[in-house]
Amino acid sequence: MKTLTSLRTAKKNIVPLIESALEESGGLLRLAPCWVPRSFLHPGQRLKLHPADLYAYGLNRGGIDERWFASTTPAANENRTPDEGLSYVVAGSQRVTLQAAVGELGAALVGPRIWKQYERWPVYSKFFDNMGPIPLHLHQNQKQARLVGQDGKPESYYFPRQQNPVGNHFPYTFFGLEPGTTKDEVRRCLENWNRGDNGILDLSKAYRLQPGTGWLVGPCILHAPGSLCTYEPQWGSDVFGMYQSLVEGREVPWSLLVKDVPKARHKDLDYLVEQIDWEANTDPSFKENHFLAPVPVADTRSEGYVDRWICYGKIDGQQRFSAKELTVDPGVKCTVPDRGAYGLICVQGQGRMNGLRLDCPKMIRFGELTEDEVFCTESAARAGVVFENTSATEPLVMLRYFGPEVNPDAPAVGAHRSNAFD
Repeated sequence: MKTLTSLRTAKKNIVPLIESALEESGGLLRLAPCWVPRSFLHPGQRLKLHPADLYAYGLNRGGIDERWFASTTPAANENRTPDEGLSYVVAGSQRVTLQAAVGELGAALVGPRIWKQYERWPVYSKFFDNMGPIPLHLHQNQKQARLVGQDGKPESYYFPRQQNPVGNHFPYTFFGLEPGTTKDEVRRCLENWNRGDNGILDLSKAYRLQPGTGWLVGPCILHAPGSLCTYEPQWGSDVFGMYQSLVEGREVPWSLLVKDVPKARHKDLDYLVEQIDWEANTDPSFKENHFLAPVPVADTRSEGYVDRWICYGKIDGQQRFSAKELTVDPGVKCTVPDRGAYGLICVQGQGRMNGLRLDCPKMIRFGELTEDEVFCTESAARAGVVFENTSATEPLVMLRYFGPEVNPDAPAVGAHRSNAFD
């Protein structure tokens, strides 16, 4: 069995190595699974990672509850291992981080516009998978994050049916604050941090999560994600601040509240309250302005496949990312063009992508290579990728996410209410 550690790490001659892989696959790069632990959470065991490997980084690091896709963003974990959070490209018997490959080939991978503006692949996606809820938290905006040398982070959620045969302990997510909540009430919760449960969830509202739907969440919006396994396209940053002191009896340390706050502000309760976008958090039409349901790209059912928008909409007037779910019926071959580069994960079935094998695994050992994850270059996406379902009985289902402003034809939030095809 070939493993990631059995491959030789390429440090020189990266360009010819990647160019050869692209030529062989028609503009695609095979990626190895990228596992990330979180010390303050309880793994949900739906990532298909072998149960014996849930604590492969060590008990002190916490359980593995996330798998990151096409990531060039380091995980912001204490005591992290080298390259933690970075995806590896697998090329023959060698490996190289996608971050290094993009750094060397730039526009040839991510496209000229994104490379010119960002000089990196500025987005990533993940599965996060927990047995229970995550603490109520927010992600700082760009202005706030820059104070600590980071990027702000908007994100979106989609709950794939394939990853959610069970809902685990709490399939509900708290979003925002109840209209009428005052800043003094939130400040009081921070004052009560060390008294046990600081009660901040009493100021929020929970929504039952529905597999096959999602949400769009901008920076500075408080949220406590529930226990569905979640596909999460987002900006390439790992900033956050936890505002809840106790979750399922587990302490959330103050350090996780101020992780991405200037040191001089670590005890400044007024500053921490002001990080919250008050208008967005107390929006009385929060669900109407953030809930997502799939919208078909076109009426292609008669051709044996359906492509659906699953993450879409703008944040502060900008499309920071978008995502689609492609379902190909058994025995069907189709060509699907896209406007830009993307990261893809196969969540059901088996087949081919420009001839590159796709196979959704049933169980994965830590460090084992798989055939379910791919990075597609912009040129290959624009030319049209050929997808083929080689099964006679099972659909081939893939999720793929895109960079900023790639899909101007993507729908707006709320479009699911009036789409013409479903």
